[in-house]
Amino acid sequence: MTTEDRDLDPADDTVGTPDGSRSSSSPDGAAAEKKRKHLPVWQETILLLGIALVLAVVIKALFVQAFYIPSQSMEPGLVKNDRILVQKVSYWFGREPQRGDVVVFEDPGSWLSDSEDAEPTNGLTSLMAKVGLYPTGGHLVKRVVGVAGDTITCCDKKGRISVNGKPLNEDAYVKQEKGIDCRGPMTGNCSWSAGPVPEGQLFVMGDNRGHSADSSAHLCLPEQETDCTENPYVPVDSVVGKVFVLLWPTDRFDWVGRPDAFADVPDPS
Repeated sequence: MTTEDRDLDPADDTVGTPDGSRSSSSPDGAAAEKKRKHLPVWQETILLLGIALVLAVVIKALFVQAFYIPSQSMEPGLVKNDRILVQKVSYWFGREPQRGDVVVFEDPGSWLSDSEDAEPTNGLTSLMAKVGLYPTGGHLVKRVVGVAGDTITCCDKKGRISVNGKPLNEDAYVKQEKGIDCRGPMTGNCSWSAGPVPEGQLFVMGDNRGHSADSSAHLCLPEQETDCTENPYVPVDSVVGKVFVLLWPTDRFDWVGRPDAFADVPDPS
């Protein structure tokens, strides 16, 4: 038998080492070595939990975050205490919210009551909120009606809000309520105008127009019944993301999209 034949002999169960000695490669030895490399169960559990926590933080920071509806302002589509998911990808790379988007944003300044602004107090839910697995307080959800440069006017003879002169047909998502004659009543009447919306700002409204402390409710207008604030608009930088799923309760699970009502709104002149 030649040297080459011996090197390839399957019956040879030893391998050479750098110093020329031989070491065992038997199945029992390999199994023992493999067994020694396994982490204890408790260490593996901690490692997996750590990886899951890091992934949750990354997902919350970059992709998806959970919130709840704090009031009746978005009825009939979104009801108080509904759980929703917000995606952030749509506003990456300098892209901004569009008319018709339902967005979640940080309180721009005393829009929320103390109870609505409260964070989770339970230790577990507080931790879950920090990693995006449980809804947090201090945020609002509204529909974008006007973007930079837009002028919003209330209302035409049919009670419709107009954006840049284009009346909006909002029957598909705005709550119909007796005693309210138009789609913008939070000022106390149906005759007001807002804008042009400043650069980097948004004009937002709830879908329940008679019960929504939105941009229209914070306008400073002569002889109007409003909760006047210095800035009735929402900074684009305060927007967390766009609502895309009504997650819970499960019997009302639904996708949330941009309605057709805004498709024909012209750009501001």
